[in-house]
Amino acid sequence: MASVAASPFSLRDFFKSFMLVELLKGMALTGRYAFSRKVTIQFPEEKTPLSPRFRGLHALRRYENGEERCIACKLCEAVCPAVAITIEAGQREDGSRRTTRYDIDLTKCIFCGFCEESCPVDSIVETHILEYHGEKRGDLYFTKDMLLAVGDRYETEIAAAKAADAKYR
Repeated sequence: MASVAASPFSLRDFFKSFMLVELLKGMALTGRYAFSRKVTIQFPEEKTPLSPRFRGLHALRRYENGEERCIACKLCEAVCPAVAITIEAGQREDGSRRTTRYDIDLTKCIFCGFCEESCPVDSIVETHILEYHGEKRGDLYFTKDMLLAVGDRYETEIAAAKAADAKYR
């Protein structure tokens, strides 16, 4: 039978616990912050700084000639851990493959950014838009047309964010 070695008795540790030193240190820290100047941000008027890699509302991008970038490779759908993306593909007259349906359910999305990282043509991106809402569940179900509209509206901001992040990719 193996004997378990007991930890040696420490008189210093005993007095520290008996005198409640940790409790007093915690109370001192609380007291310091209780009487310090408060920092409050009035949200709608004042904005807090966002990280350059903040992931917000999704958008589908187009090329400069107006053609949608998505080539229906379905990598974003495959990599999505929340199964929030639904893609259906079809073939066009010129033989290229494009999406006929591209839907994202933002109530399922966990904003992990895997869809953006997996896209070989930078079609799907997560913008810095955080001020959006839905009154009911269907309002947060974004279709291809809605995603393209977001991309068209914020293309300059998206391109600037991509250019700033390019050196880290």
